[in-house]
Amino acid sequence: MAFSWKLYGDGKTPPLGEAVAPDERLSWPRTIGIGAQHVVAMFGATFVFPIVMGLNPNLAIMMSGVATIIFLLIVNGKVPSYLGTSASFVAAVAAIRAQGGDSADVTGAILIAGLILAAVGVIVHFGGSHYVRAVLPPAVTGAVVMLIGFNLASVATTIYFPNDQWIALLTTAFLIGMAVLGRGFLSRIAVFLALVFGYLISWIADSFSTVQQCSAAGKCVAVNRIDWSQVAHAPWLGVPKTIISPTFGPLTGPHLPAFKLTFILLVIPSVIALLAENSGHVKAVSEMTGDDLDPYLGRAFIGDGVGTALASLVGGSPTTTYAENIGVMAATRIYSTLAYYIAAIVAILFGFCPKFGAIVAATPGGVLGGITLVLYGMIGLLGAKIWIENRVNFADPVNLVPLAAGIIAGIGNLAIKFTSTFSITGIAAGTLIVLIGYHAVRPFAKPLGEPQAAGRAYEGGAMISTGNVETPEGEVLTQREDDGTSPPDQRPGPA
Repeated sequence: MAFSWKLYGDGKTPPLGEAVAPDERLSWPRTIGIGAQHVVAMFGATFVFPIVMGLNPNLAIMMSGVATIIFLLIVNGKVPSYLGTSASFVAAVAAIRAQGGDSADVTGAILIAGLILAAVGVIVHFGGSHYVRAVLPPAVTGAVVMLIGFNLASVATTIYFPNDQWIALLTTAFLIGMAVLGRGFLSRIAVFLALVFGYLISWIADSFSTVQQCSAAGKCVAVNRIDWSQVAHAPWLGVPKTIISPTFGPLTGPHLPAFKLTFILLVIPSVIALLAENSGHVKAVSEMTGDDLDPYLGRAFIGDGVGTALASLVGGSPTTTYAENIGVMAATRIYSTLAYYIAAIVAILFGFCPKFGAIVAATPGGVLGGITLVLYGMIGLLGAKIWIENRVNFADPVNLVPLAAGIIAGIGNLAIKFTSTFSITGIAAGTLIVLIGYHAVRPFAKPLGEPQAAGRAYEGGAMISTGNVETPEGEVLTQREDDGTSPPDQRPGPA
């Protein structure tokens, strides 16, 4: 049953080597404590990304709780995950606003992307994941995820970082240090801790100096880094509303979406990133729990798609399964979905505290500059991670050349104009070049000479068998066959 959890043992923390299953729970105090950990783990990124997208952070965290509950219901409690704000849409949202779009255009485009993801989930659930892998092999998926992340580079370096470069550098250094050197749970909440650290040093710096805030007309005035004028007027309890951030301007509250084809095309590539994220997270949870979750991959896509669409319908931000919360499970070995329901309920309650949202909205630009410098780069490097895990061979021109062109088009914000009123830019342009270029040349590509002679050939970005391989030590290894569609942990290796 979706709402039935067996008590694990005596309800205490599991011994070393044992785990609490998704349909089990600890004692109520311990389960609530784990739920609170999940809230803290998702907190930093779930609040940061709505701000940089110009959306209300209170509404975002409220709808993340709603989306999480919907996701858990759709996967029938088999895939424990939290749905926080997705970073994959940030670049597309920046492009929409650069072309004159407002928050309604943003959420309308994201809503369509959510419906597309849900539709893909239906196809995967009833037809199998091989359809998705055929269109989006690892080589293509990695390239799209990479260009989405790196397209944001100029946002971090030219918009946020210059607000206060020294605060930004200190925040970046703290985030790197905490993420790398922090132990256990501390490293999982590095973004949240960096947000607190940046706020603290900005408050200290305001005691000694001010920063210059310049208008579009070039007029500059000296201001404090932290402005809590909106915080003072915000109530403790209430529904989310539009917040005027002293750093980022209006952060739009609840509203209905608007739909424009040009803007919709800009966000569709982000669906590819969500497919990659969800696939990786389902596989990670499967490996941790020891359960075969492949039959639930389609449901996970549907759950995330419906959550994103519903959040966007009321003006919230898009959602995705969060690696931060998967990290909490890995550290605690507690996979109980009850903890996620508790986290979701806490997030919904947080959404009804406008004062807290106003505090987050007052985050100094330099602090966000330091955080986004790391986060945007990490999004881009996830693309490289996909290539590495799937052993994509860049000695093959099919993988190298069209991907190279698309990545540069995406990062360089290339604009392809079809008419005086319609064009595709940046991420959309780069994704089209990758997809069309890859699939157009692949059927006519010649087999690789050297790898085939060595006993290996590559197709679709994955390795397939052509015989035995002799190692430098003279050992002969037989390669298992693979059609380019198997998961990374099932790719060819010594038999």
